Amino acid sequence: MTFTNIISAIGNNSSIYPLLFRDCCIEAPSKILIARQENMKESKEIANDATREKFIDEYFTSAIWLGGIPLTETVCDKYISKKGFSPLVNLKLFKSEQNGKDILQGIEYNINKFKNFKEKDVQDAVQDLIKIKNNKAAYEKLLAKKFLAATIIPTVIMGFILPPLNYALTRKLRKNKAVNNTNKQPQAIAPTSFTALQVDEFKKKISPSKNEIPTFTGNFVSAVANLRTVDKMAISDGGLTVGRVSTSRNKEEGYMNAFRMIGSMILNFVTPVYIAKALDKSANKLFGINVNLDPKVLGNEEFIKAIKENRVELPKSNSAKDLFEFIDNKPKSLFSQFAQQAGKVSYLDSGIRDPRKYVDVKDLGKFKQEFENFIKSAQTSKNIENFAKKAKYVKCLNILANVGISSFLLAGVLPKLQYEFNKLVTGSYLDPGLK
Repeated sequence: MTFTNIISAIGNNSSIYPLLFRDCCIEAPSKILIARQENMKESKEIANDATREKFIDEYFTSAIWLGGIPLTETVCDKYISKKGFSPLVNLKLFKSEQNGKDILQGIEYNINKFKNFKEKDVQDAVQDLIKIKNNKAAYEKLLAKKFLAATIIPTVIMGFILPPLNYALTRKLRKNKAVNNTNKQPQAIAPTSFTALQVDEFKKKISPSKNEIPTFTGNFVSAVANLRTVDKMAISDGGLTVGRVSTSRNKEEGYMNAFRMIGSMILNFVTPVYIAKALDKSANKLFGINVNLDPKVLGNEEFIKAIKENRVELPKSNSAKDLFEFIDNKPKSLFSQFAQQAGKVSYLDSGIRDPRKYVDVKDLGKFKQEFENFIKSAQTSKNIENFAKKAKYVKCLNILANVGISSFLLAGVLPKLQYEFNKLVTGSYLDPGLK
């Protein structure tokens, strides 16, 4: 993977890559170090326990948080496929998008539009549409179960199972140490609040009786089925907060966990988006450069050459009709290829648009507008190559600055504030659950 591709990945706030980079490479080591430093102010022994607990908490949680949803969804997709359905079919196709009186996409429309193509992958895709059209209710139930599994399973493991196991390890190590050290009395350890009764109560909450199981409507299932992985991670993060607070060893630890988790949610999912917008807007004002496109696009030599030769093909307008006409008739154009890289449109191996996928026309229109804005700016510059290089470098710097600022807030500011909050509430810097 080239440097530009790496920067592009960690700059995509719609994907898990920025979270992966910040969480594992920056935040976890910093949080572990700060936990040790703050506890060392009062007790080396407790600092050792806090360091171990924080290491297990950060890295095991990160592994489940970042990998749990994709892994669960992969397993669910295989199950759905075994049931005879294609998990690639988007339920939004049942709500046909219209432009005036012309239907532009939809389950019935796509079947009729693509059924005459001779390519095997197109025919297979059409058959997938037909199967789900005739079994919509069954498919919706499978997607609802997939969503619930992908969000509940990682949440339960991270929030309700891992913390008590982590606390139990501390108790065991302390007990062994007390037994081996006859000159010291064993410390009284507050028992974890994760009792068998609470386990049974939690099971009842996540496993309601048949009469209590909610009935999901098609609109709801369609909405949750189209959530990005990062959106589902945000949902699981909310469940993780509940789990961490409810399994805390005492109320003071619960307060600190709530403070930490709520702050982490804001800084992970909200702040980076606004920082990116502010940096890109500032670059436009300071340097007169439009840097809203991906670095991979800005650094594409073929794209820059096409701008210089004035042969970049784009849809006639942002209207749904013109957008669909372009992406269907010119799949090999630079715009269509970049749109596919950005996840705006999907093509089969034969080069024909995948009829199972839904095209977000508004999003595609915004993407096309960004293309136009950059092309116009580049063409008015004295040197298009230098303009593109400058835009690419500025965009890469913006991404790195965003990662740096976000990481500083998450890995430096938030943990420090957490322990100041702890000092305010408990009168001590020591982790409340370890005292």
